[in-house]
Amino acid sequence: MSEQNLLRGISENGGVVFYGVDSTAIVREMERLHKTSAVTTAALGRLLTAAAMMGAMLKGSRDNVTLQVNGGGPAGRLLAVADGSGHVKGYVQHPVVELPPRADGHLDVGAAVGRDGTLDVIRDLGLREPYIGQVPLVSGEIAEDVTRYFAISEQTPTVCALGVLVNPDLSVQCAGGFIVQLLPGATEEEITQLEKNIAAMPSVTALLAQGKGVRDMLELALAGFQPDVLDTAPAVYRCDCSEERVRRMLRSLGRKEVERLRDEDPQAEVDCQFCDKVYRLDLNELLADWPAGAAEPTA
Repeated sequence: MSEQNLLRGISENGGVVFYGVDSTAIVREMERLHKTSAVTTAALGRLLTAAAMMGAMLKGSRDNVTLQVNGGGPAGRLLAVADGSGHVKGYVQHPVVELPPRADGHLDVGAAVGRDGTLDVIRDLGLREPYIGQVPLVSGEIAEDVTRYFAISEQTPTVCALGVLVNPDLSVQCAGGFIVQLLPGATEEEITQLEKNIAAMPSVTALLAQGKGVRDMLELALAGFQPDVLDTAPAVYRCDCSEERVRRMLRSLGRKEVERLRDEDPQAEVDCQFCDKVYRLDLNELLADWPAGAAEPTA
């Protein structure tokens, strides 16, 4: 049975909602798959952590949310995808980036990600068109950018805290985060109390390194609000790629394009960007099994 590492809580009066996750296992699996350097582990780890909590905000288990960051930094494009079932996966265009630490000794995630770009949030809720929100990056440090997204795109006052602690040997010591949101009708006193609580909290990684968990984050962030735990659930790094998905992707290119690829090389090799699994397909076999009357892509 998977660890219940994702938590949703709420204040007694229902005015403040809390999401928290211990994403250590998720980020460790990401680092194992993508062989990331320390600063890219921290950058993509933070994005995966945010995605896991935003996945918990989805109504349906098959709904999904994609967070994409294009900041113009040396790490290139970062992508994190989460569904309503607690499955998270991610990708970074350039896994190995070496940068000097910031003046305070912390990894310079903002410099790796860059600040000249956007955070895109794409929610696929099973409707005809996905919902897409986009905001300019504030710092490239991820947490501030997610906070700004909620404030601008969803008009929801939000505090987002994310952390990834990387050991000198590049292994992940701990990772996690929380999102606190004020619902309509929150009083000035409640806002002030919440700001004081969060300002007094140690960092997410400091709490986790001390052996604290997401319940401790909830109690500290919502001190004085008599918080209740709504539910807990497992969140894991899991890629849902398959050979059938690769076949569907190739078919979506259209028969003429697949024939052109076959003429170049009948053996197609497709790498999954999320888990680095390699699929090898015979394009002659794919063409022989082509569905009758399959629609061609429009230009």
